Amino acid sequence: MDRAPYLNREEAGCALAAELARVLAREPARGAPLVLGLPRGGVPVALEVARKLRAPLDVLIVRKLGLPGQEELAMGAIASGGVRVLNRDVLDLLHVSQATVDQVAEEELRELERREAAYRGDRPRPELAGRCVILVDDGLATGATMRAAVDAVRRAEPAEVVVAVPVAPRETVVGLRRSADRVICPWTPEPFFGIGGWYVDFAQTSDAEVRAILDRAGDRIQLPPAGGSARRLPG
Repeated sequence: MDRAPYLNREEAGCALAAELARVLAREPARGAPLVLGLPRGGVPVALEVARKLRAPLDVLIVRKLGLPGQEELAMGAIASGGVRVLNRDVLDLLHVSQATVDQVAEEELRELERREAAYRGDRPRPELAGRCVILVDDGLATGATMRAAVDAVRRAEPAEVVVAVPVAPRETVVGLRRSADRVICPWTPEPFFGIGGWYVDFAQTSDAEVRAILDRAGDRIQLPPAGGSARRLPG
């Protein structure tokens, strides 16, 4: 391969959307689909999925609990609704204290609350009960943040939880199948060298970009396929 498989998040989203559409054509979703992007990088990917599936789009805020001094290594994650998921393998191997976990979790909770206010404002969270909830990110490494997202969504009693990402290690995909109803991932390279290595352009997504995407969804305009015309959602 001359370059990374994905030029950017938009291209990754289109590839992921096409794979999801194929899977759902064979095995239709249980309940009306709702696409939730994990900010920030998962939101542009989720936009393309929502367009392809003609589904409403929103976000679920999740924050990784990074090991102090090695922040890319996930000790666990927290999500909206008070969910905390811990990576026991990392905690036990590196003898991480509960006090350290609590300190990092407190710091990340402040950022989670800031993002909730910045992205959602006074707009209510979407109703998840009885729906097929599709959780989208731009990739997975350990999967700790996505496991927290799945646990958070499960509390709302959806009909089905689908995890959809463009790239992830094979063992992470296998592990997530124990908590999600389906895991869709078109690219599982081995060895895995981090999410950004599979993108040509992996520039950080800004808060402003996330807000711009959500503002359109918040107007209850269903996002059309590229080049198509929007239509208003019922209700």
